[in-house]
Amino acid sequence: MSLDAENIDVKEQFAEIIQSEDVLAIREFLNNQNISEVADLIYEFPDYEAQIMGNMSIHRASSTFKILDVPTQKRIIQELPAFKTAELLNDLSADDRTSFLEELPSEVVKELIKTLDPEERKITLSLLGYPEHSVGRLMTPDYIAVEKDWTVKEVIEHIREVGKDSETIDVIYVVDDKGFFIDDVRIREIILANPEKKIEDVIDNRYIALNVNDDQETASEAFKMNNRVALPVLDNNNILLGIVTIDDVLWITQEEFSEDIQKIGGTEALDEPYLEMALPKLFKKRIVWLIVLFLSEMLTATAMGYFEDEIAKFTVLALFIPLIISSGGNSGSQASTLIIQAMALGEITIADWWRVIRREFIQGLMLGTVLGIIGFTRVMLWNQIFHTYEPHGTLVALTVGCSLVGVVLWGTIAGSMLPIILKKFGADPATSSAPFVATLVDVTGLVIYFSVAFIFLFNILIK
Repeated sequence: MSLDAENIDVKEQFAEIIQSEDVLAIREFLNNQNISEVADLIYEFPDYEAQIMGNMSIHRASSTFKILDVPTQKRIIQELPAFKTAELLNDLSADDRTSFLEELPSEVVKELIKTLDPEERKITLSLLGYPEHSVGRLMTPDYIAVEKDWTVKEVIEHIREVGKDSETIDVIYVVDDKGFFIDDVRIREIILANPEKKIEDVIDNRYIALNVNDDQETASEAFKMNNRVALPVLDNNNILLGIVTIDDVLWITQEEFSEDIQKIGGTEALDEPYLEMALPKLFKKRIVWLIVLFLSEMLTATAMGYFEDEIAKFTVLALFIPLIISSGGNSGSQASTLIIQAMALGEITIADWWRVIRREFIQGLMLGTVLGIIGFTRVMLWNQIFHTYEPHGTLVALTVGCSLVGVVLWGTIAGSMLPIILKKFGADPATSSAPFVATLVDVTGLVIYFSVAFIFLFNILIK
C-alpha cells in the first residue's frame, strides 16, 4: 500500500472513531499512530485539534506539538484546559518551549510562564533572556555531562540513570567540577572503550563549540561544515551552558530560507503562513516595498524625460526601450539571486568581492554579446523584410546590439555587488531583491542606451 493510501486510511479510521465519542478508543488509536500522522490529522480535522492533543499521552502530545506550525500551536493552547496546557508546556524541551513562546505577545508569555514548574520557569526565563536569533535561544540544558576522571563504566552507569531526560545521548560532554568545558566524546567511543579506562584517556581535546551569543546562522554553518548531531554552547568563560541539536538548526534553516525567498521576491518576510495572515497585515508587508519600487521607477520616467528631445527626433528609439531595460533587469536579477544564495551557503564572503566582480565582468560581456548579436540580427532582418528602420537600419541595429552589451554587463555587475555591499554595511543581502536590482538597472540602462544611440546617431540627433 502506498504512503498516500495509508494516510487516507488513517484519516477515514479517525473520522469513524471520533464520531463514536469513545474516549478510550480515540486515545488508543492516536497513541498507535506516528507523530507525523497525528500532525496530519490535526491539519485535516481542525475542529478536533484540541481533542486530539488532549487524548494522547503527554509525551506524545508534546512531540506532536513541536512539529506543528505556529498558528496551529496558538489555537491549541487557547483551546486546551489550563491544566493540560501546563502539562504540555512543562513536557516540552526547553528549546522547543522557548521557540514557541517567542512567537507570542509578551503579556501571553507572562501568563504561560506562570504555569511552568519552578525549575522549568527558571530555564525558560534564562533562554528568553538571550538576544533574539542568537544560539542562546536555540540551546537546551538537557544534556549529559561527566568529569574527566570518571571511568567508562561510571559514565555508562550515569547515562542509564539520567539519559532518558537528555535531548540526545549521541554525544557526552566532559567538564570539570566548575562546569568548565573540556571536550565532547561520541557515545560510540565510550561503548567501545575498556570499562576501566578513564574518560581523560578517551578524549582527544579536539572539539567544535558555539558561543551563546553567536548568530543562529553561525550554528547552521557549523553543523553543515562539521557533520555533527549536536554542538556544545559555551559562554565567554568557556562554561558549558547547553547544547544545540541538528533538528533545531534544520527548523531555523528552513525559516531563514523562506524569509530570504520572500525578500528576494520584493516583500517583507511573512511571520505567519500565507493563508493564516490577516489581509491588513499582509497588505502592510507588501505595500512598503511596492512604494519603494514605485518611487524608484519614477527615476525611469525622469531619465526618459531627459532624453525627450532625442526620442522626438528619432522616435524609433522608443520601440526598443522595453527590450533594453528588461534585458538589463533580468541579468541583474540573475546575478543578485546567485550571489545571495552563495553568501547564504557560505561559498562567498565580503572578502571575495574582487573575485566576484571579475567573474561577473566576464559573464556580463559574454551574456551581453550573445544578446547583442541576437538584437542586431533581429533589427537587420526586420529592416530587410519590412524596411521599418530605413534609411538608418544598420545604425539602429548597431545601437541596439551595443546597448545590450553595455546594459547586460552593467546589470550583472550591479546585481552581484549589491548583496556584498549591503552585507558590508550590516544589512540583509536578501533585501537587494530582484525587483530592487531591476529598478536600479532600468534607470541606468536608459542612460546607457541613449548614450550609445547618441554615439551612433549623432548626425541625426543634432539636426
